[in-house]
Amino acid sequence: MSAVRVRFAPSPTGPLHIGGLRTALFNYLFAKKNNGTFVLRIEETDQNRYVEGAEDYIKEALDWLGLTPDEGPDQGGDYGPYRQSERKGQYAKYAHELVEKGHAYYAFDTSEELFKMRTDQEALGHHSAKYDHRTRSLMRNSLTLSPEESKTLIDKNENVIIRLKMPIDEVVTFTDLVRENVSFNTDELDDKVILKNDGMPTYHLANIVDDHLMEITHVIRGEEWLSSTAHHVLMYRFLGWEAPKYTHLPLILKPSGKGKLSKRDGAKFGFPVFPLEWQQEEETYAGFREHGYNPNALLNFLVLLGWNPGNDEEVMTVERMIEMFSLKKIVKSGAKFDIDKAKWFNQTYIHKQSVEELIPIAKQVLAENNITVDDAFLAEYVTLMQDRITLYPDFYAEGKYLFNAPTDYDQKQVKKRYTSELDPHFDAIKSIISDGNDATVLTDKVKTYLNDNELKMGVYLPLLRIMMCGSLTGPDLFEIIALLGVEESNQRMDTALAAFKSLG
Repeated sequence: MSAVRVRFAPSPTGPLHIGGLRTALFNYLFAKKNNGTFVLRIEETDQNRYVEGAEDYIKEALDWLGLTPDEGPDQGGDYGPYRQSERKGQYAKYAHELVEKGHAYYAFDTSEELFKMRTDQEALGHHSAKYDHRTRSLMRNSLTLSPEESKTLIDKNENVIIRLKMPIDEVVTFTDLVRENVSFNTDELDDKVILKNDGMPTYHLANIVDDHLMEITHVIRGEEWLSSTAHHVLMYRFLGWEAPKYTHLPLILKPSGKGKLSKRDGAKFGFPVFPLEWQQEEETYAGFREHGYNPNALLNFLVLLGWNPGNDEEVMTVERMIEMFSLKKIVKSGAKFDIDKAKWFNQTYIHKQSVEELIPIAKQVLAENNITVDDAFLAEYVTLMQDRITLYPDFYAEGKYLFNAPTDYDQKQVKKRYTSELDPHFDAIKSIISDGNDATVLTDKVKTYLNDNELKMGVYLPLLRIMMCGSLTGPDLFEIIALLGVEESNQRMDTALAAFKSLG
């Protein structure tokens, strides 16, 4: 068997969807598992749909996730160029070769003629009207016109495109490593355009030419390309080339399980479906990075969308994914997108990170909220908050009361517990805090005081927490007090007691 070579071949027509990202991941894992080569090829032959900045977005997303290509536009390699627009000159000769062999033909139809054909076919009850063996005889092409007429139109370059000529009533069978044997009858397939009138190839021609010339051994791509694979297999046969092995990945489904996940689902339900934030005109699409996801957590979440390691293992490093990865373990059925599961993975990864790794992340999050603290405080803060963080922005959202004293208090809980008769005991607690701010010592001294004076911890400790945080949420109370320090903690107690009296 020749050395494994796989490619991730996105089109720069917009942001990289989470489904495309999973395709890149599976190609990367398969390459690394087999000591092979992971190629990035930019397929931008459709210049009408090309979006400025999309290629850079794709490369930045792969870089953020550590899916570094071995060959690509930036890395170079022996099989370049790695942008299809830079390979334009090589496609036409293969399209013309197919014409010469009788497997393709020139088509001269205008857009108006194509529209009329489809309209007429629909009027006859052919709801899937298409350019195929039934309708090609009704159109203007080199199969219906004389050689002289065709040559005249070709010389004028009048709407000249090349279409693949599908055989009549032939069963095309190929092996998909997930779906095993897949068959299509050619009567169900249209005569695809393979070369446009601007000289640019369509995906169908460009991808097989490039895969052949780049010696791609395995094509791992989305399920949406399954129905086109029969065309590709035929072109390999017509050109006398060996086809790569195919694997088509299952769809990523909406959270409901009904239908393919779309960018609008993200906007509708408030979760990202793109790796990085993307802005286009007046629209902004959320990204996993900006939402605060660890890139390795996202990869871990993605790898289990349509792939099963064969055991109960869920949390795994990229190295472990590579070790266990097999195309045979990819499932056929679609995988539901569960954002809560993605958050669970992220929380798990954050809990496993070292404080040193988290400090610069927390520092950036706080800076974005106009908060600056010294490194010593930040290290203690990260240690205190780490187990409460699900997404990186939570470093502010979950602990903002530690940087700005609360001005609102949980009135229901205050009214339930507070009376002015408690004040002398809170004064005593202030004195205990003033003696030192070690959390363990504070815990012991305050609880001892409450026990010695037969006071209810279920009254005093919740109120003390509300004084510090504004509510009953947060990490260990005495860790909070120790982090805030004596002066700030006592100031918060004074301010809160004054506010409690006004609520009474």
